[in-house]
Amino acid sequence: MKTLRGTTFNSFNLDYRILKAVKLLGWKKPTLIQEKFIPLALQGKDIVSRARTGSGKTAAFSIPIIQKILEEKQSSGIQCIRAVVLAPSRELAKQLCDHINSLCQFLTPEIQCVDLVIAEHAVAQRFSLNSNPDIVVSTPSRLLAQLKQNNLSLRETLKYFVVDEADLVLSYGYESEMTEIISYLPNNYQAFLTSATMNENVKLLKKLTLHNAVILKIEEAQLPAADQLTQYHISCNEDEKFVILCTLFKLKLIKGKTVIFVDTIDRCFKLKLFLNTFGITVVILNSELPLNSRCHIVQQFNSGLYDTIIASDEISVESPEERKQSGTIIKLEKKESTASRGIDFNQISNVINFDFPKTVEEYIHRVGRTARAWNQGTALSFSTKREAKFVSRVKKALAKQYEGEFLKPYRINMEELDGFRYRCLDALRAATTLAVKEARLKEIREEVLKSTKLKSYFVENPRDLQLIRHDRIFKRNRSLKHLKHVPEYIVPKSLRGVPVKSVQNDDGDYSVEHEEKDHLKSSDRITKPSLLQRKRKAYRERCAAKREADPLESFKC
Repeated sequence: MKTLRGTTFNSFNLDYRILKAVKLLGWKKPTLIQEKFIPLALQGKDIVSRARTGSGKTAAFSIPIIQKILEEKQSSGIQCIRAVVLAPSRELAKQLCDHINSLCQFLTPEIQCVDLVIAEHAVAQRFSLNSNPDIVVSTPSRLLAQLKQNNLSLRETLKYFVVDEADLVLSYGYESEMTEIISYLPNNYQAFLTSATMNENVKLLKKLTLHNAVILKIEEAQLPAADQLTQYHISCNEDEKFVILCTLFKLKLIKGKTVIFVDTIDRCFKLKLFLNTFGITVVILNSELPLNSRCHIVQQFNSGLYDTIIASDEISVESPEERKQSGTIIKLEKKESTASRGIDFNQISNVINFDFPKTVEEYIHRVGRTARAWNQGTALSFSTKREAKFVSRVKKALAKQYEGEFLKPYRINMEELDGFRYRCLDALRAATTLAVKEARLKEIREEVLKSTKLKSYFVENPRDLQLIRHDRIFKRNRSLKHLKHVPEYIVPKSLRGVPVKSVQNDDGDYSVEHEEKDHLKSSDRITKPSLLQRKRKAYRERCAAKREADPLESFKC
């Protein structure tokens, strides 16, 4: 990611405690959007900014807001709500609050940031506002509900108003709520709109919230350069998707933290059941689960507890009950996944499009989860004949950015994977529609048992708790435990007993080959004895021990 020469965070004349937090976060230089945005924001300009995913937009508006709040509190000393930051979903709101708090880690308790979406009950939300925090982060519906209940007043104190991922706010159905929220705001305030795309929704929000705004369009590529982001493509049929993915994992050709994108939640569970059959541990980011559970899953993934996470394009933005609190009931349509937009997965090495994205924007946002900042990343996209038209759109749209063929074909000889194919088909047959349904019910059942809200209910209704606990799921894949072990005879000959890597052949295609420097002859390899061999050895040892204990057997003339 390019930066201007000599530009550092010190050049912005920020408070030393902000600079200390920036250094601790490992940010050596401001990104391009931060270089342009921060000086304009410190001058008091309203800003509409468009920059690609992973460019540092959140820090771009957070740093000047924190700096200006510090300056105002030093002069006035009044504790009040000075900034409101809106996000289209609860996950993004939670992430924004965490991000702002990380920048304020050396400013507590002087600067307080509160996330309204964490508190589920209206009473808890009202309690979090009692201390008049400096910054409030929320979704539009949560904020509007509190404004209508007079739990916070912004007309006298608000100085800064931010709408993050502005293009998604209206596409998620928040237009009427945003219009109502504006009526509760003062006439004069500084506003920021940030977005990865500049569409009609952003233009409409600009009219509602901004005055004489500076439009900041960062002229940069939609995705990182080819030397930072490597993009592969595999054309195959539906069953071969599962075979190839399983092979890549079992032969350890996929290394590092990985995000796998599929189209639906059912596909998430089907792929999880399939991979679990082979002993491959993955976790699902399920939009049906409560916010705290989803945030906990992301936190576990970011901390390294899981290396692979599966996400879908089906989303759940707000529940109908929350919509009723703000006085509006809106029919939601299927939009882009919040997993591919905004949610910050840390240090992603690989993105796998198991189902190819339907739009160019969706492809950019998915692949943009890796190769962020100055890190390297790899994207692997599967496509069937039915998805070929989507591949063509992506190639055409991104051809201007990359010279030559950027979506490199990754060819695998399927004949060499026949051994894996038969095993994978067995596992696929076990991942039936009923098995997927049971897996989804199991996850919901576990959430119910862990719910703190339902503890009092279960105390009054112990029989319901017993029914849930004893409602066991039938294990349909017990007979497939042998699939976790990969016998050497099904491994491609070029990969048996040697480390593997991806190499480019004379035609520019990518394939799987062995590293000759580590090549070992079959007779030189040390292989782990099979279960049958270990049982036979144990049987011979027991027989030998019995003969030694039998005086007739051990008698010598």
